[in-house]
Amino acid sequence: MEALKQKIREMGTVLSDQVLKVDAFLNHQIDPALMQKVGHEFAERYRAQGVTKIVTIEASGIAPAIMAGLELGVPVIFARKFQSLTLKSELLISKVFSFTKQTESTIAISAKHLSAADHVLIIDDFLANGHAAKALIDLIQQAGASIAGLGIVIEKSFQDGRKLLENEGYRVESLARVASLEGGQVHFLD
Repeated sequence: MEALKQKIREMGTVLSDQVLKVDAFLNHQIDPALMQKVGHEFAERYRAQGVTKIVTIEASGIAPAIMAGLELGVPVIFARKFQSLTLKSELLISKVFSFTKQTESTIAISAKHLSAADHVLIIDDFLANGHAAKALIDLIQQAGASIAGLGIVIEKSFQDGRKLLENEGYRVESLARVASLEGGQVHFLD
């Protein structure tokens, strides 16, 4: 998706050969027009799959997931990274390790929002090593729901996440595939 790649080139900051900061438009400050295009693109790629729900993880996956949900006309569920006072019973729970934060979080969604009748599209901001995706897959499997695939805004193709997910039979659609961050520059795969 060229508009996304251009935004990454203009506003992304390479912090190391492993870390790309996109807080100017995706995961701190959000560019609504770009997120609308992102949501439309995910919807186009998965429209024929019979998606009934979208699942993401807070907080950075919420904006692209909502826009895709709007385009597909389906609800969006986001996994919370901490328990709240209102999210206490009938929970689907998993654990996820964050590379950028170097912490493990417990994530949860209410079981009442997801059932075996659902066909779920997972949307997330980044795919690196696949930990967040695997935790979301675990939650969905706990509910007995099926998975249409994964929509990733930015994939770090130099890490193993895609390979891990595809080896398990999941469809992965990434809108911007980063081949490397060498020399402080973003190099795209395609």
